[in-house]
Amino acid sequence: MSENAQARTGWNPLRGLYAWIMRNAHGRHAWAILAGVAFAESSFFPIPPDVMLVPMGLAHRERALAMAAWTAMWSVIGGCLGYAIGALLYNSVGQWLVNVYGMGGELDAFRAAYAKYGALIVLQGITPIPYKVVTISAGFAGLNFPLFLLLSAITRSVRFAIVGVALYLFGEPVKTFMDKWLEWAFLALLVLVVAGFVVLHYLVK
Repeated sequence: MSENAQARTGWNPLRGLYAWIMRNAHGRHAWAILAGVAFAESSFFPIPPDVMLVPMGLAHRERALAMAAWTAMWSVIGGCLGYAIGALLYNSVGQWLVNVYGMGGELDAFRAAYAKYGALIVLQGITPIPYKVVTISAGFAGLNFPLFLLLSAITRSVRFAIVGVALYLFGEPVKTFMDKWLEWAFLALLVLVVAGFVVLHYLVK
């Protein structure tokens, strides 16, 4: 990390977190935390695992692809929990989660979309559309679980492989950019998350 970036960690919580992840990228708990974030994001957590994957991949580019595969695996496992919430617990946990993300009025439209497009809806796992909404809705709509699992594995692998390959090939320029423009990079990530919800809102209209 650049000296300029290090100097700002004392008063900037975001840079402090970034510096901590970079220092502990291969620590005892780093991969477990990455797995936990990837798992949770697929069912209930609002922040994508990129917040862990990108700094860890920048710290050790040679393992960026392995980290991406690890993230994809736990994202799919978390997607199974999201599916179970939609299929078995929608009237309690599922409905609450969907309402939290502002999608309470669109579940019937989602069900109609599944009836019309079937498993193709799961392909949204590649896009910025929140994957947790896709997984919960898939369970709610009764999408064939083995097919859901297969398409989730494909889409999440592609989604994180793109990040892993980018980190492996362009790690140094990306690291330089992150060191200098971390706040803007984080803002861009938030914009993508919000854009995903907006797209999802209009997609099911």
